[in-house]
Amino acid sequence: MSIFEKLLKIQTELKAPKGQYNSFGKYHYRSCEDILEGLKPLLEEHKATLVINDEITQIGDRYYVKATATLIDAEEGQEITSTSYAREDETKKGMDLSQVTGSTSSYARKYALNGLFCIDDTKDSDSTNTHGKTKDKPAKTDDKPKQSSSSKKENKEANSGSCVDCGVEIKPAVETYSKQYYGKGLCMDCQKKNVKQG
Repeated sequence: MSIFEKLLKIQTELKAPKGQYNSFGKYHYRSCEDILEGLKPLLEEHKATLVINDEITQIGDRYYVKATATLIDAEEGQEITSTSYAREDETKKGMDLSQVTGSTSSYARKYALNGLFCIDDTKDSDSTNTHGKTKDKPAKTDDKPKQSSSSKKENKEANSGSCVDCGVEIKPAVETYSKQYYGKGLCMDCQKKNVKQG
């Protein structure tokens, strides 16, 4: 069995439920540890191993933790890798610097695993976490004229707190950084896409 067949079986069989709960933001999420817990028995069953490495890398004038998840076929030695980046928050209250780096590493590792094992986090903490920043929106009425796509984009860019590419709500610090670096407010996923395209 090739490494690709093993990866396909692991991707299909992996169950990584959202076992964590954030009481402040009122959402469930999965951690890197939740994913690894679900992976270990499958790795043994399919005779494969997983290695995750971190390195610090500079993109523009910012430093990121680059996490690389590598699936290795224990029988043939073939490898498949997935990489993800995460940037340390400049100020993280209640954490010392090593804790900030550790949480950033966990975040990057989690998304490297997501990419490798096809774990969909579109409704995970990063897309649903608003921490009370949104208010109930009034019901839409049909008497308003429809906007053209160009005016919708202009309105989206004017709206603080949402990604101009995908519309996901983003934290002010993420928005500020992406406007400085990319010239527009982007969520972390869209920033990664822009890095890959650039």
